[in-house]
Amino acid sequence: MDPQQWLDNFEAKLADLQRKSADLQENFENSQATAASPDGAVTITVGPNGGLLNIQLGHRATELGSARLTALIMQTAKVAQKQAAQKVMAAFEPLGEGTEAMQMVSDAIPDDDEPQDDGHDYVEPDDVEPEPAPVPAAPRPVPQTQMPSRPVRRTHAGDDEDDENHPW
Repeated sequence: MDPQQWLDNFEAKLADLQRKSADLQENFENSQATAASPDGAVTITVGPNGGLLNIQLGHRATELGSARLTALIMQTAKVAQKQAAQKVMAAFEPLGEGTEAMQMVSDAIPDDDEPQDDGHDYVEPDDVEPEPAPVPAAPRPVPQTQMPSRPVRRTHAGDDEDDENHPW
């Protein structure tokens, strides 16, 4: 291969890589996802990194109670996060297809039937039992302090000063 042809191929590959890189950046920035719970009580939008961008509570949310609402928010957020991750993976595919980096991104997205273990025990909204009311703590006793006694002035034999005029 002559040097000019090699240089032309190299420049073409570089231009293609720059175009794919620009597309990746644009697609990544647009990889937010919005998911709504089946009953419409919760709608959540997350960014490409899965971070919460917006949460909207529908009128039905107030009827659920705190534990059920919390579980529904967590479930809806997981759906939105998975959608965003899939968009990121699709954006990365033109640059990373067949690479270890692509495999790593793909492995980070959980399967639908694979339970997630993120260290928290979330419950299904219909299986939530009401939490017992907190028991108030007993009042703490106030510590008693003693006032320091008044210093005593010691006199020496032969001290002619009037002690009543000089208490110290």
